[in-house]
Amino acid sequence: MKKPTIIVLSIFALFGLSLAGLSVATVQYGAIEKPRLGSFPIPQARFVSQTHAPAWAIKPDGEVKPLPSYLEKSLAWLAEAQAENGGWGAGSHAMQGIRDPKAVQTDPATSAYVAMALLRAGNTLKTGLYSQQLVKVTNYLIQIVNDAPQNHPNITTTTGTQPQQKLGQNIDVAMTVQYFARLMPYIQDDPQLTERVGAAMDFCIHRLQGTQMADGSWNAGGWAPVLNSAMANNALELGEQVGRKVDVDALEKSRQYQSENVSSDGSGVATDKAAGIQLYALASAQRATANEAQAVKKAFSDANITAPGADRDDVVKVMEDKGYSKKDAERMASSYVSNQKAGEMLQRDDVLSGFGNNGGEEFLSYMMTSESLVATDDKEWDNWHKRMNGLFEKIQNPDGSWSGHHCITSPVFCTAAVIMTLGADRDALVLKTEKKGKG
Repeated sequence: MKKPTIIVLSIFALFGLSLAGLSVATVQYGAIEKPRLGSFPIPQARFVSQTHAPAWAIKPDGEVKPLPSYLEKSLAWLAEAQAENGGWGAGSHAMQGIRDPKAVQTDPATSAYVAMALLRAGNTLKTGLYSQQLVKVTNYLIQIVNDAPQNHPNITTTTGTQPQQKLGQNIDVAMTVQYFARLMPYIQDDPQLTERVGAAMDFCIHRLQGTQMADGSWNAGGWAPVLNSAMANNALELGEQVGRKVDVDALEKSRQYQSENVSSDGSGVATDKAAGIQLYALASAQRATANEAQAVKKAFSDANITAPGADRDDVVKVMEDKGYSKKDAERMASSYVSNQKAGEMLQRDDVLSGFGNNGGEEFLSYMMTSESLVATDDKEWDNWHKRMNGLFEKIQNPDGSWSGHHCITSPVFCTAAVIMTLGADRDALVLKTEKKGKG
């Protein structure tokens, strides 16, 4: 049977410009509803294609940890849980007891999180057991952005979801950017789709940057907004890595905010934006500082010097010798020290216990630690992976899912988080030359 044709709107349609005289592109990815035209309150210049195309490397199976066999059941459960419109939902904060994924409304944050998990499990838009689920959710998210309301902090008018109430009201924006950025390496052979996804990502990045607080955070009314800030930081980093236009000042302010949640001597952790839970603050700081911490480690390696445990002055000197400005060297030194101290504290059982039992916030924090350890080539990644593997296997539900026991209780959200945690080393790598800091 011939596959139905999808009509993919050109980039002009994404701007809300006239399509008169223009042809639309077609691709053969599956039967997806044609998105409606949207009007974006962003100047066209922000959507101009980038002048450089990052090079990509997909790690072969021998260089990544195999996914545990028990995740096969989890992935099948997630595929079955997908809604007809292509999305997934975490459910309402007001009705946390509803665990049936087909009985809740879909939301962009949860949908993007599941999509990232499917990618990490080895699926693409064209290959893999769950490729069609990935196609459907990709089109769902593009349409969400296409229909985004004007002059609004979020990309959806849906409110009261578990991720929004517990993380932040605009968590949907950050999660959607992260998925689109992670999808980019796998669609480079389709320039029109790449442009379409890139335009949607640019729109979301602009919204994120417009809602950042003066201190570098995103405090959008969640129970633990430090996690929302961490997700926004990840979104900007990933967007920058795949060649999108990201405000350097916004990203630097975000990293600085996260690094300051951990004192330089490790004696204190700021938990006022973390619901009083050290795990959330530490995991957020560790993840947000991972890329700069890795740059510091590389600089020490290039200089044939052993990276210090926490000597900030030594880091500043080496980074200045490497060519960074004093301002950037000092910021990167703060990131390195914060990353190292957070990593040390996250080895403690009392910290890992989080709220006292596992909710979606705990699972999200575990994922961030996994990503940080992978990004910094930390030798603790092997031990951490074994530890998480053992934990998750013990608490898996009979149907293959995981559920939260407080706050974000959604089995869809929690199951995606588990897959993301165990597959953190499976992302495509962006191959780019190192950039020295300025001013």
